[in-house]
Amino acid sequence: MGGLSCAAMLARYGFDVIVCESHTIAGGAAHAFERQGYKFDSGPSLYSGLSYSPSPNPLRQVLDALGSQLPCVNYNTWGCCLPEGDFDTSVGAEQFCDVLARLRGEDAVVQWRKLQQIMAPLAQAAIALPPAALRLDIGAAVTVSRFAPTLARHTGNVLKLTGSFSRIMDGVVSDPFIRNWLNMLCFLLSGLPASGTNAAEVAFMFADWYRPGVQLDYPVGGSGALVNALVQGLEKHGGELKLGAHIEQVLVKDNRAIGVRLRNGEEIRARRAVVSNASVWDTLKLVPPEALPAKFRRQRQATPECDSFMHLHLGIDAQGLPANLACHHIIVNDWDKGITAPQNLVLVSIPSVIDPSLAPPGKHVIHVYTPGNEPYSLWEGMDRKSSEYEQQKRSRSQIMWQALERIIPDIHSRCEITLVGTPLTHERFLRRHRGSYGPAISADVGLFPSSLTPLSGLMCCGDSTFPGIGLPAVAASGMIVANTLAPVGQHLAMLKDIGCI
Repeated sequence: MGGLSCAAMLARYGFDVIVCESHTIAGGAAHAFERQGYKFDSGPSLYSGLSYSPSPNPLRQVLDALGSQLPCVNYNTWGCCLPEGDFDTSVGAEQFCDVLARLRGEDAVVQWRKLQQIMAPLAQAAIALPPAALRLDIGAAVTVSRFAPTLARHTGNVLKLTGSFSRIMDGVVSDPFIRNWLNMLCFLLSGLPASGTNAAEVAFMFADWYRPGVQLDYPVGGSGALVNALVQGLEKHGGELKLGAHIEQVLVKDNRAIGVRLRNGEEIRARRAVVSNASVWDTLKLVPPEALPAKFRRQRQATPECDSFMHLHLGIDAQGLPANLACHHIIVNDWDKGITAPQNLVLVSIPSVIDPSLAPPGKHVIHVYTPGNEPYSLWEGMDRKSSEYEQQKRSRSQIMWQALERIIPDIHSRCEITLVGTPLTHERFLRRHRGSYGPAISADVGLFPSSLTPLSGLMCCGDSTFPGIGLPAVAASGMIVANTLAPVGQHLAMLKDIGCI
């Protein structure tokens, strides 16, 4: 999605763009696929800030720049199955206070409201400079300066956003449930607990999730509709998408990236730049060893990685299920294990409850996954055709079945389609290094690698170049690279077109 965002924006700026996608389906970790009338999201399924403009969500900013439409269904509630019990909660501040009062008492409510008071100005600081204004060259002095008056009002708070969120949380929140809750939200945002999550990411979430009248979004047609909106924007502006186009190598001549060679031997030359949306580790495999300094290679190769995923994709008979079944559910088995512990956190998405087009009449489509907490080491070296692999799939998927049974007790008897995905599935179909969710760079340790590289003509975008891992972050990374390659005048015109200036 970072690559599609970058390519579509470059096409909008008037560049000749070709996107080479290794898979036969566009969208990367967010692509959609269909089986027997069921439309499955392969990856993320929780969206916000997509149904209105102007929006602080960089993905919405990209769509606005492209003129791409994305009809969404709105909702605000999801289910929680936690050690404290099962309950529904929603975005917005007040309902969560009701949950806290019931589970933890008035002191917890006081702490939460105090945190909200502290986060309110930080949230405004986090959205004071839209990612659409950023670029990685001297031209940033011009584009960012348009927001100088707003930034000046938030100077002190902007500085507070540079460290980890735990530095803010620790001074306000002592209630163990709230701390566990915030660590969980941080893990879903960044793949790390509060101690490793950038405060700006959390502030951005507070700005969006806890504002008055907030709603969550789900694209009509699922994540596939979101991918299609970007592809249509790319093609509308003259860009080209090649599917099943696996790149074997970045071509280098005279210390400059000049194109790519595909697995089938085809070579595509680049007049201006080659942009890699592959992960930081996978990009290194594509560039000839001598083309990058050894120190740079060592540093990038040493980037810490998040764990991988387990997935269940199910098509089920929905007859007799409650009409008010929540679209999303979060299941935590044991807070004491730590939120990042393997198989401790499970997410369930049943998007057909709000978008019936995703399943045949009277059916539901379900996606269950362990979000970035499945160790690749348990699967490393396995033959995907072996009985050992099948046994491992059955064993490691049980935690997802157990989580789903808390929501739909008779789920096994309802299944018409059952697909199990593993870290090896991620590695194979998504071309992900060790099936990883992405970099696990702690906010207290370092910054994400830049989109720039020592090799002239080679730039990077995607989840290895911008904090957050999720779709807003990768869209921002792609947009920033496109802006950097575009003339400043065109960049300013784009910001005006989408209502940023």
